Amino acid sequence: MEIIKINDNDNVAVAVETLKKGMVVSAGGRNIEVLQRIPAGHKIALAPISAASPVIKYGYPIGNASADIQPGEWVHTHNLKTALSGLVDYSYEPVKSRRKHDETFPLRYDGFLRENGSVGTRNEIWIVPTVGCVNGIAGELEKRAASLVKGSIEAVAAFKHPYGCSQLGEDQENTRKILAGIVNHPNAGGVLVVGLGCENSGIEILKDYIGEYDPKRVKFLKCQDFEDELEEGMKLLTELAEYAGSFERTKVSAGKLVVGLKCGGSDGFSGITANPLVGRFSDLITEQGGTTILTEVPEMFGAETILMNRAKDKKTFDKTVSLVNNFKCYFENAGQPIYENPSPGNKEGGISTLEDKSLGCTQKSGTSEVCGVLEYGERVTESGLNLLSAPGNDLVASTALAASGAQVILFTTGRGTPFASPVPTVKISSNTPLAEKKANWIDFNAGPIAEDKTIDDLAGLLLKYVLEVASGKKVRSEIYGYRDMAIFKKGVTL
Repeated sequence: MEIIKINDNDNVAVAVETLKKGMVVSAGGRNIEVLQRIPAGHKIALAPISAASPVIKYGYPIGNASADIQPGEWVHTHNLKTALSGLVDYSYEPVKSRRKHDETFPLRYDGFLRENGSVGTRNEIWIVPTVGCVNGIAGELEKRAASLVKGSIEAVAAFKHPYGCSQLGEDQENTRKILAGIVNHPNAGGVLVVGLGCENSGIEILKDYIGEYDPKRVKFLKCQDFEDELEEGMKLLTELAEYAGSFERTKVSAGKLVVGLKCGGSDGFSGITANPLVGRFSDLITEQGGTTILTEVPEMFGAETILMNRAKDKKTFDKTVSLVNNFKCYFENAGQPIYENPSPGNKEGGISTLEDKSLGCTQKSGTSEVCGVLEYGERVTESGLNLLSAPGNDLVASTALAASGAQVILFTTGRGTPFASPVPTVKISSNTPLAEKKANWIDFNAGPIAEDKTIDDLAGLLLKYVLEVASGKKVRSEIYGYRDMAIFKKGVTL
């Protein structure tokens, strides 16, 4: 198979391998001579496309031709431009979508059942600074507390960040909401909140965002109050370890699982292999009563109506419209173009326009109805498929997924990335060469879908793998000890 035509209505196909000039390829029962070299993952025209006419991929327009295009030509940024501009008026046109919660074959995994009824996929001790000024202290405590990793305690991790002071308004709110979401996360059996004592988002203020908490599980250290903050910190961490160590893995329903869905460093195969595979996983886990969260709103632009029309009701549709338009206004208010995407790496991998990227990105949502829409920093409460307000930036969006309650994140990529998040982050390769080259980064290979396998062939394997990760199997970034956290910066710094 040299090319893939995704939808019967498409007038372009995707090259599975690099196509050389003069080759003859077949699609839709017709032979097409390749007119120029076309890299793997890039698009080839299947029919004449006149200038200003739509280029169709996934069955939808991905932009308009900027010049006449002949069959066999390479279709990319030199002859294809986005058709997106400005804000859009939307109307609710509901389509039949997959229903959730069919536990015909109930699945289970080994999780940590917390006293408040939530479930963790890890039993770790987390150190959360309220302000960047104490990052060094948090890091030193992490090193000193390594001896506490024993029994059922799997790690001690400090989540450093540069914020917590000199912030105003929504910017400050973002920091407080994300820190509170991390503190309340069930993957942490114990949490030490480390503050300085004079910051805007100090411990007493943060407690209001954390809400009700168990003092056996969450403890606070205000460094300016102690002669030796490291000694006091170790005392508190030892107490937390005693509590966290009392938890053991137990069988729980897959309906307790919350999985974040994210992509980054995408290529021309992402929307054909890895993203649809994750979409199939999302359908399978929500049928079990589980929850998935899709984010990176700017990478919904151009495909947002697909999600809007799968909203479970008009109220959810309206929230989805606000989700999209608020992000567009965020760009406009900052004096920046709304549709400044895809990235240089995306383009090199074969993605030409934002519509091209978004239609591939939203494949991760599967076919389920949209059950909930979350603000940035809001915790998920509705089972099924949810949409979360966050930007496309990999670290910021993945942190937001964790703070909203995701216990595991599925991260698809065609280019590869080593980053991690506060929770296990499963890297899924869109192509086999990447999986083979970066075996130290990639956890699961979706590349065979472009070769000799179907999505159905791999969906069960991915589901099995995710349940193993939820039960304690370490992903690559965990094996190497990578931990990342980033907060959405929106505002001035004092």
